[in-house]
Amino acid sequence: MLKAPVNRIIPFSNVDGPGNRTSIFFQGCPFNCLFCHNPETIKMCVSCGKCVETCPVKALSFDEQGKVVWDETKCVQCDSCIKVCPNCSSPKIRWLSVPEVMTQLKRSLPYIDGITTSGGECTQYNEFLIELFAEVKKLGKSCLIDSNGSFDFESDPRVLEVSDGVMLDVKAYEKKWNDYLISFDRSLILKNLEYLLKVNKLYEVRTLIFPDRDRENEETVRHVAEMIGDKCFYKIIRYRPFGVRENYLPVLGEFTTEEEYANRYVELARSLGAAKAYLV
Repeated sequence: MLKAPVNRIIPFSNVDGPGNRTSIFFQGCPFNCLFCHNPETIKMCVSCGKCVETCPVKALSFDEQGKVVWDETKCVQCDSCIKVCPNCSSPKIRWLSVPEVMTQLKRSLPYIDGITTSGGECTQYNEFLIELFAEVKKLGKSCLIDSNGSFDFESDPRVLEVSDGVMLDVKAYEKKWNDYLISFDRSLILKNLEYLLKVNKLYEVRTLIFPDRDRENEETVRHVAEMIGDKCFYKIIRYRPFGVRENYLPVLGEFTTEEEYANRYVELARSLGAAKAYLV
């Protein structure tokens, strides 16, 4: 039976697409963004055991094969394991099948408009998404993909056929700045931006605004705004240091981007035709 690694499921969210939604976070990401707020979702656990040593309630242990196992019934969600992990991972991963995910959704389904899959990067498990979305669609709920653009959507039309749209990150347009921030070639991201617009599957684009990075911020916002026009939402996000790995704070900044500064880019986007640009 097809399974995928699920980091966590948030039953109710109003920031991951239209209406009230359940957000499903998958483990694993091909990016290593310096500003990542969920670095524990980047890699898979290698069972180094650091978390086992520090768990205050002994919810983590080794099995007979030397792999770290998590006892959910003992866990108090203190996140000590995540804080000490040297591998940008988490031992609290559940390999779930689609029926098992649907069971997890059972309580929230009557009260939500749909689901949003995120991560990590959920499109690493495209076969799983296709199967999951098909089941959710049967219940009359919508399905959105929160993606960093590392998956070639044009290569597998089945994913978009069962999806209501994609929330796409365009983190940086200028190549050198992009490569520095995320360690991933931007060409596929930009290709996805163009393709999703073409097939009318782009729900939202998101760009992070960094303090004192006028040229880089403007270049990204200008390029995205001119491309999308009023065809989708454009979420312009203020950089916030909370959750960012400590060793990157001196590079990116230890303070939240000022609202007045970030609003300049919202106004720029709107002036270029992105009528649905807004700040968060």
